[in-house]
Amino acid sequence: MSAAPAPADLPPVVASWRDQIERLSEHASPCRYLAPAKWGAIRKNALAFCDQFGAEAHRLGWTAPQLFGVHPQHGTIRVDYCGALMVGASPALGVEANRVLFERTSAYRNGAGQEWGIPIWEFAAKR
Repeated sequence: MSAAPAPADLPPVVASWRDQIERLSEHASPCRYLAPAKWGAIRKNALAFCDQFGAEAHRLGWTAPQLFGVHPQHGTIRVDYCGALMVGASPALGVEANRVLFERTSAYRNGAGQEWGIPIWEFAAKR
């Protein structure tokens, strides 16, 4: 198994995602009802996802809202607007065309009634 690409080796879009996540404090949750400890885990896992699976996710057509989206007014409390990496605090194990795999579950890109929010860094900038 090959090592994850260095951030400098990431496609520009993925490097941008990673940079935006990295700019958010690991100690201060951007969402009112998201505990800082859970946010810290989500942030850490989102960065790891970008490094390990970001290039493949981008190649498969995943977008920032589909991965990092949150509701424009209510953040993560409206999970029906959340991207695949914004609802759980466990690391992703892989990415496929229509789902991100986790140890005990998957997050699907094409869920019935799914609305995509704005990337969490845009939400944080509005605060």
